[in-house]
Amino acid sequence: MTAPARILLADDHALVRHGVKLILDNEPDLTVVAEADDGAEAVAQARSMDIDLAVLDIAMPRQTGLQAARELSRLRPELHILILTMYDNEQYFFEALRAGASGYVLKSVADRDLVAACRAAIRDEPFIYPGAETTLIRKYLDRARQGDALPARPITEREEEILKLVAEGHTSKEIGDILFISAKTVERHRANLLQKLGLRDRLELTRYAIRVGLIEP
Repeated sequence: MTAPARILLADDHALVRHGVKLILDNEPDLTVVAEADDGAEAVAQARSMDIDLAVLDIAMPRQTGLQAARELSRLRPELHILILTMYDNEQYFFEALRAGASGYVLKSVADRDLVAACRAAIRDEPFIYPGAETTLIRKYLDRARQGDALPARPITEREEEILKLVAEGHTSKEIGDILFISAKTVERHRANLLQKLGLRDRLELTRYAIRVGLIEP
């Protein structure tokens, strides 16, 4: 018999991880071999362990699932990635694809869809949650293969990192220390964020970060 696919599961809620692990471990061809409670830990686990598939929540501390997916796609392009989220949002779906994920599963129906999504990802097949048009993902991937322009991200990856840390309450100096840049550079990025997003202050940045799933309320 073929060995079961080895899965890394990342979610900052232990109860969610426990429930998802029960679903996956109940299947003979799937097994959860590693768990993480934030994106940075997920990246570290995937660096050091033999993993076939990473299942990543979007909203996690330190590093979101989308940020972790981007890093994992660069570090281990052969690794399959699924995004698991409570957000039924087309923008997240496109961001997940852009980050290197092959599927997007809603937590509300994980008991129904997650196993099928894992198997599809391992077969190198895209998975789209029921209710969305299958043509959406096909058109997106066709455009990417043909080199056509893809929908623009509203902010850069660096700005997204800084937005998340600002919303989590870190000072400019703390953010600079975390990202190995100067506090002055952090302030410049924050000013750019305010201008790009049409926001006025830290409070509005925090509300925006919650709305787009970078942090949880």
